Amino acid sequence: MKSGHGDAKCPCWSLVRLLWTRSRPLTASSRTPLGGSATFFSYAASFFTPVRLVGVVGEDFPHAHREMLEGRKVDTSGLTIEKGGKTFHWKGRYTGDMNTAETLEVHLNVLGTFDPELSPRFAETPFVFLANGSPSMQRKVLSQARNRKLVVADTMNFWIETQRDELYLLLKEVDGLVLNDGEARMLTEEINLVRAGWKVLDLGPKFVIIKKGEHGAIFLSAEETFVMPAFPVAEVVDPTGAGDCFAGGFMGYLASVGKTDMASLKTALAYGTVVASLNVEDFSLRRFQRTERAEIDHRLELYRSMMSF
Repeated sequence: MKSGHGDAKCPCWSLVRLLWTRSRPLTASSRTPLGGSATFFSYAASFFTPVRLVGVVGEDFPHAHREMLEGRKVDTSGLTIEKGGKTFHWKGRYTGDMNTAETLEVHLNVLGTFDPELSPRFAETPFVFLANGSPSMQRKVLSQARNRKLVVADTMNFWIETQRDELYLLLKEVDGLVLNDGEARMLTEEINLVRAGWKVLDLGPKFVIIKKGEHGAIFLSAEETFVMPAFPVAEVVDPTGAGDCFAGGFMGYLASVGKTDMASLKTALAYGTVVASLNVEDFSLRRFQRTERAEIDHRLELYRSMMSF
C-alpha cells in the first residue's frame, strides 16, 4: 500500500457464477457474469489499498477478467491457472425479498484440489482476509502468513456442517470472524444473535461480525457491542457478493490506515456497509466499474448523517 501500512491479502476460491434475479431481465452477457469471493473482495478493497489475491482458476477463465483486476491494483501473481481445468462454477436464483439465494448447481472443478502456496512476498502481507472456503485450506494459508497484523475469516453453512472440528481450530488462530445470522445460529445453536456472538467469541476470535442482510450487521467483542444499520437502497438488483464487498471495504480501509483500534474498526464497518450498498445496485462488478472513491466517501457522509441525532 502506498502509505506504507501494508496491502490486504485475499485468499479466495470462487470466480465465476451464473444467476437469475427477479429485479430485471438478464441480457446474454449477464447470464455468466464474473463473480466469487476473490472478485468482489478484491475490487472492493482496491478502492482503499493495493490487494494481493490468492486463488485458482481453470484455463477457461478469460484473460480479460485478470486484466480488469490488475487494473484495480490487484496483484494476481498468486492466481494459479490449472492447465486443462475448469473454473469453479455456481448457479443460483434469488426470489422474494432477495435476501436468500437458492443454489441450483455447484461445480468445484479446480477448487476441489487447490493446494495454496504463498510466495515469500505474499507471506509478508499484514492484513489477511480468509475468504469463504474449506477451513483446512484457510489454515494452510494462515500457517504461511509470517507478518500478520490482522486476520479475518469468512465461513458458511456447508463448512459448519462438514468441517466443524477444523473450523474450531481455525477460530483459535484468527482475530475476527465474519458470518451471516443463519450461520451464527447454526454454529452456536443459539437463536438470539447477541448470545450467538458471545459463544463465537468463546471459540477464539477477538471479534465477530454477524451480517443481517438488509438489516445491517452486529459487531461483538469483549470490549464493545454495537449494531450498524444497512445503507438504504431503493432497488436491489443483485445481492450476490454483498458480504464479500462488505469485507473488502472493511479490510481495505483498515489496511489503508494501518490501525485496528476500536475507532478504526467502527469506521471500517461503515465503509464496508456503504461499499456493499453500491455493489447490490447492479449485476457483477458493473456498479463498481462506474464508481470512484469520492462517491464512496460521499455516501459515507450520508450514512454518518443518518445516524446522528
